[in-house]
Amino acid sequence: MSKVRVRFAPSPTGPLHIGGVRTALFNYLFAKKNDGDFVLRIEDTDQTRYVEGAEDYIIETLNWCNIPFDEGPEKEGNVGPYRQSERKDLYTAYADNLLASGNAYYAFDTPDELTAHRKDHEAKGKTFIYNWHNRLKLSNSLALSEEEVQKKLANNEPYVIRFKSPQDEALKMQDEIRGEIDIDTNILDDKVLFKSDGMPTYHLANIVDDHLMKITHVIRGEEWLPSMPLHVLLYKAFGWETPKFAHLPLILKPTGKGKLSKRDGDKMGFPVFPLEWKDPKTSDIASGYREEGYVPEAVMNMLAFLGWNEGEGSEKEIYSLDELIKAFSLEHVSKGGAKFDPEKTKWFQHHYLQEEENLDLAKRYLQILAEKNIEASLPYVEEVVKTIKERATFVNDFWELSSFYFVAPESFEKKAAKKAWKEQTPEIMENIKILLQGTEDFSQETLQENVKKWITDQEIGFGKVMQPLRLAMVGEMKGPDLFHIISSIGKENAIQRIDFAIAELR
Repeated sequence: MSKVRVRFAPSPTGPLHIGGVRTALFNYLFAKKNDGDFVLRIEDTDQTRYVEGAEDYIIETLNWCNIPFDEGPEKEGNVGPYRQSERKDLYTAYADNLLASGNAYYAFDTPDELTAHRKDHEAKGKTFIYNWHNRLKLSNSLALSEEEVQKKLANNEPYVIRFKSPQDEALKMQDEIRGEIDIDTNILDDKVLFKSDGMPTYHLANIVDDHLMKITHVIRGEEWLPSMPLHVLLYKAFGWETPKFAHLPLILKPTGKGKLSKRDGDKMGFPVFPLEWKDPKTSDIASGYREEGYVPEAVMNMLAFLGWNEGEGSEKEIYSLDELIKAFSLEHVSKGGAKFDPEKTKWFQHHYLQEEENLDLAKRYLQILAEKNIEASLPYVEEVVKTIKERATFVNDFWELSSFYFVAPESFEKKAAKKAWKEQTPEIMENIKILLQGTEDFSQETLQENVKKWITDQEIGFGKVMQPLRLAMVGEMKGPDLFHIISSIGKENAIQRIDFAIAELR
């Protein structure tokens, strides 16, 4: 068996949707599982839709996701170049080959003539398809004499080259995910392979490039399934070995029907792109998973489960990239669409945040604190992170969960104050101040022991002391162990916060 070679072939027309990233991931996993090559090819033949910066975005995405390509732009193998725009001189010879073998023909129909045919069919309740049933009645080299064809070519009349779809054939195809697919070739139209501007269409360039790049498996999205008959027929027409095809299921909206779109992300508040994208034409900015604070491992884990699982009986949900490579197979990719769940993505992110070293998280948190002009030592921040990270999903959550470790409250949450601060509270807090002032060992354990003993000795309800004390320290009813907070901020700060609360809440 020849070496496994797969390719990811995006068009640089804008940011890469996570559906595209999922396609890249499955190609990468399949290649690495089979000791094969993962090739990146940029399909930029349609220069009218080319967007500056999109190719760099695609490459940066693959690198951020830790699924780098083995061959591609600026990483040349021996079958390059890897941009279709740099390969355009190749395709004419292959179009000529199809013309010579009778598998393609010149079509001289003008856009106006084709529009007229479509409208005529619509008026009769029919659909116009350019194929076996009408091609001999249209303006092409099958219907015209050789002399007429040569005259039109000599006069530089605009033309396209169309594929001649076979008539009355039952085409049997095999998809690695969907099984056997049978197609009646009579329903196929004669697709344009070469445009009037001298550029190949996607169909011709795609097949020629896959053959020349020795691609063994074409793993792509379900939206390309309707193109599969033409592609299989093109391989046959050239006399080439057909690669194995696998069409991945669609990624569906979280709610309702249809394919996941940017609009769904905007509406429900989650990214649909791996990295932030700034549109060079409009300057509009679309959010990305990286900038939202997700780690690539969480995004890859989430994407792997959109249409794949290890198999019946497996309950494993967290996979490293190496584990995904070992477990992955096309046999366990589903045919049906995969519903996107933004909350599950956060679940993966929460897991991977907990796995990170506290010291590494503390270093990242220090950067956030520096932006707020707050100075703190790395050991102090590491201790704070250790205390609050279980409740965090992103590093950006840390400030909301721990601001009181760094700055005193400037106001108090009204509902909490009304519930916790009573007429006798100032007197109780004055006594707690005295207790704190007299505590030499200001450790969490000693503070807890001393305060709780005082409450018991005074026969006061714990809530009457602990709630207003937390309010004074934090500003609201949240946060980890209260005595950890008091111990961390230190005696002087704790007393100042009690004084402020007494003054503000009288």
